[in-house]
This record gives sequence, C-alpha cells and structure tokens, in this order.
Amino acid sequence: MIKDIEFPKITDVALAIVPETNDLGGEEWSVYIINSKAQEIYGVLVNSKGYGKIDEKEKETTVMRHFFEKIPPKSFQKIEHIQEDLFQLTNEFWVSFYHMGKLYDKKYIFLADTVEEKNFTTIPLIDKKGVLHP
Repeated sequence: MIKDIEFPKITDVALAIVPETNDLGGEEWSVYIINSKAQEIYGVLVNSKGYGKIDEKEKETTVMRHFFEKIPPKSFQKIEHIQEDLFQLTNEFWVSFYHMGKLYDKKYIFLADTVEEKNFTTIPLIDKKGVLHP
C-alpha cells in the first residue's frame, strides 16, 4: 500500500539557473543541479518542461530528459541551457536519484517571471550569481 512506502525528504540537493558568458562573449543561461552532500548521488534523472501563458496564449515546451550516472559529493552538474524568453513560463524540473541505497525525488518549480536579477544569490559550489531553488 502507498502508506507503507517511505518518501525521504531531499536535503543538500538544489537546482540553480545561472547567467553565463559563452565562448563568443554572449550571455546564455544554464540550469545546474548541485550536490552539497558528503556522498555522491547516482542514477540521476531530470525531466524538465515549461508551461504557462505568453501573450495570453497557452504555451508548453517539449519535455526534456537528462540522465547522469553519478554526481560526486560537493559538486555540481550542468543540466541544460535555457532560453531567456522561457522565464515568462513556469519551469518545472522533476529530479529523481539514488543516495545511499534509497530513491529520492522532488519537483523543483521556478515560477514565471522569478528568474530575474532581484532574486539572485550566490550559488554554493558554483560561486556565481543566479536563482537558487533549494
């Protein structure tokens, strides 16, 4: 029964959206997963999608799926680039991974119009400014 299934709470794993300068000197945005744990996480699966309204029309992006065999302790992994115009939408990232033999999952949601400079903080381990979702 579902009441017998343990759903452990995720701690020390976060997502961040960070502006960066590319090789050509232009600005691009990247989504990172940050593992602040003292142990690796493994079998990391990330599903991402955006949805909402742009110019009063319902929009939904394609679902993107990413898999990482492992993310070492106290490190980060770039998940994907994200176009700045998608910040008008709600951007959802469903993250599942194993840690110490247990399965964890969590939905990280960046609400529409919240990825902006007034919400920037210094992102741990990456040491860049961006929007952090703990």
